[in-house]
Parts: sequence; structure tokens; C-alpha cells
Amino acid sequence: ELLYTPHMASLDLWKTSGHFDFYADGMFDQMEVEGAQYQIKPMNCPFHVLTYKDEKRSYRDLPLRWAELGTVYRYERSGTLNGLFRVRGFTQDDAHIFCLPEQLADEIQGVLDLTETILTKFGFTEYEVMLSTRPDKAVGSDEIWDKATSALREALGAKGWEYDVDEGGGAFYGPKIDIKIRDAIGRLWQCSTIQCDFNLPQRFGLEYVSPDGGREQPIMLHRAIFGSLERFFGVLIESTAGDFPFWLAPTQLRLLPVSDDYRPYCDAAVARLKAAGIRAEVDPGGRSVGKQIKVANQDKVPILSVVGEAEVGANALKLEMRKGGELGELPLERAIEVLAAAAEKAVEPIEAL
Repeated sequence: ELLYTPHMASLDLWKTSGHFDFYADGMFDQMEVEGAQYQIKPMNCPFHVLTYKDEKRSYRDLPLRWAELGTVYRYERSGTLNGLFRVRGFTQDDAHIFCLPEQLADEIQGVLDLTETILTKFGFTEYEVMLSTRPDKAVGSDEIWDKATSALREALGAKGWEYDVDEGGGAFYGPKIDIKIRDAIGRLWQCSTIQCDFNLPQRFGLEYVSPDGGREQPIMLHRAIFGSLERFFGVLIESTAGDFPFWLAPTQLRLLPVSDDYRPYCDAAVARLKAAGIRAEVDPGGRSVGKQIKVANQDKVPILSVVGEAEVGANALKLEMRKGGELGELPLERAIEVLAAAAEKAVEPIEAL
């Protein structure tokens, strides 16, 4: 379930969560509103905790999984800022899972499986996995930290992944698994993370009604797959040199009319393609077909279609893949079906024929 939470909150919230005590160096200064201190949010998690706390919960309700594309704000010194890779305001694909102790390993396993699927789809198959343990500045007992770390180790073991241990590299509220992807020139960037948190449920007094009618504390998992969307797409753009696969390309298909006589047909075809969710456009014109093809190749448009008398007469499109190969001439409706299926399945159009 998707949530949308405020961009700021009372300073008291960040004191309760522990961020003000343990993360103050990474937060912007507070602002005063009608005599009260407010803090622009560096993280989304306290809001999700409050959402959990808003209702009485039963063990039957768990696990609860909440996600948010939430913009957060963190103070970075000007000398450390670096394009999309390090910014002061960015969007996280943030999610939090509240579960029972016996559900923890399966939930972590599910997140690891989802992370592998998504990173692979974007072409990232080389990455390093790191298990980070308790830092010097931390909250929570040794027992809680040991329990959380063991759960993460168990999930990694079940996955069969090799991993290194970053002693003292965990968040102040719990141990974590970090997955770093490798870009085109071999640099590692930390994107995905799974963090086990016994601390926030304790600080906020979260509970659920157990089968025997008692009150128990749920376990909380933080997870992000892309991490910072800005950083992830910065890495992706550099790794692909802007040459995206069909399903991800900003423009998926460009129609190239032989002359302006065929532009009305192209405009009508593009309207139908867009209605099917395909990012299509017509070359603006004023240049030869050869020049149109050259520009489309320079723009790295994955599918091209030269439109002339034959295509208009047959109500068809002849689809050519920029990286080589032809899909052939297809009736317009069939072309739309193939391209829409390829986009939906995140595959190349030739795989959808």
C-alpha cells in the first residue's frame, strides 16, 4: 500500500525517533512556526511508524507493508555535492514492513528476491552485498542487535549470496544489508538496503494483540531498492550512455515521413500509439529521410519507422530496430499490440512478436 506523508514535522517527532540525537549532523536546521520548532524530514520512517500507531493492530493484520516515493532532505556540505549522485533533496523508494518474529526471515527473503529481480531488469548483474553491524553510536540493547543481525545473516544464507561484513557500518537503529551496484567504469554505488529495526517500535510503543490476548511488539523492516532515485538513474544513464532498452527509452518509436504529404497519417498513428501507452513521436520535418534516420540514431531512439505511400496505403508501419534487425511491416493495430506488449513486459519488441 502506498503512503504519502508530510515534508516536515514537529521537532518532537525526531526527538522521539532518535534522529535528532543520532543524526543531527545530517539534518537541516529547524524552523520556527508559531512558536513551535519544526524539522524538514531527513527520513520517512517516523511517519510510517505513526501510521501503524494510529490504529489498534492484531497479529492477524501482520505483516503490514507500506511504501512511499518520499522526498527527503539531508544536509551535505557544498564540496561533497556531485550531480545526481549526491544531492541535498532526493526521492527514496522507501518501504516499511511490520511483522511478527516468525515472519521476519521470509520478509527479508522476499525483499532480497524482489531486489535481485529489479536490479537485473535494469541490467545490473554485478553488485556487492554487505552486512553492516552495530556502530559506536547506536540505540538498543546488545540482545536486540544480536537478534536483528542473526535474522539478516539467516536470510543471506538462504539466498546463497556471498557477502562481506562491514563492522560498525550499521544505522544507529539497527543492522542492515546494503547492495552496491557497479557502474560502467567500475565504481560501486550503494542503492538497495534492508534494515532490521527493533528500536523504533520500542521508542514509539508499537504493539499488536497476540493470539493469547496479550500485547507484543512488532518487528520493523526498512527497505529501499533504488535508494535515491536520482542517484540510481545517474548510475543508469552513465552505465547505458543514454542508450536505454525499448521499455525504458524516453522516446520508444519515431515515425519518419518521406514527405509532408504523409504527416497526417503519422500524426494519427502517433495518437493511437500514445493512447496505448507507447512513447511515440513524429520527426519534426524539414530534412531528408536520410537526415531523419541519422538524427534518430543520434538520439538513440530504439525503433524507427519510415512512412511513405506504401505504409499509408496498407495502413501499416514498417518497424526497424536501431541496433539492427527489422520487425517487418505490420498492420498498424498489430504494431501497436506488439509494442504495447513489449513495453508492459519490459522486453524488446522482437520478443513480443
